[in-house]
Amino acid sequence: MTIRRRLDRSGGVWAAEIDALAASVARVVNVEADTDIVREGDTPTECRLLLEGWTCRYVPLKDGRPQILGLQLAGDALDLQGFLRGEMDHVIATLTPCRIGIIPHGVLHGLVERHPGIGRLIQVETATEAAITRRWLLNAGHRQAYAGMAHLICELFTRAAAAGMTEAFRFPMPLTQTELGSALGLTSVHANRTMKRLQQAGLVSKRCRWMTIEDWDGLRKVAEFDPAYLNLDFPPP
Repeated sequence: MTIRRRLDRSGGVWAAEIDALAASVARVVNVEADTDIVREGDTPTECRLLLEGWTCRYVPLKDGRPQILGLQLAGDALDLQGFLRGEMDHVIATLTPCRIGIIPHGVLHGLVERHPGIGRLIQVETATEAAITRRWLLNAGHRQAYAGMAHLICELFTRAAAAGMTEAFRFPMPLTQTELGSALGLTSVHANRTMKRLQQAGLVSKRCRWMTIEDWDGLRKVAEFDPAYLNLDFPPP
């Protein structure tokens, strides 16, 4: 159902193709939080679909804590790079306990040959990943922390809604202040202060690993958020 909701939001994939993709999952594995599931330099023979939980991308550094370079939510493909070019140039790690569907590369190649919509979907997914990366670079390098945090929250809420994870304007937010700061190139102290400013402005509230958008229009205005780069035919709300 997670895959179906995500693909229904993306558009361009027939129901039969969605069924074929879902049926191609050879097995489902459970992975604990804070676990590297794909490492830099790996050459995967399988693709992974995130069914539940949150993961991140990062590049390991010899000195200091690595910066989070991307976040994946339920319904996202984790390692299409391994399918398209073989070797991975970054690490994918779990942030929470996760359920992951495994599709062998040979099976996926067969699906692409038989179902053109799945091939288009892979192209859209990789293009979307690149577009998200460009927005993150803009957040970290140009926007002030207040606008950058607002933009990240808008993006995560929109993606969570596409995956069927929201309740009105409420969505899961399991990330720590340190992880939010890492995604924006901020210290945990700066991230905490910035989040408090958004809450004091009445734009968001956060409680028990859930975040509520209190003023969607106001938050979008602060962030200058346009969801077009997420390639969702029917972006919420």
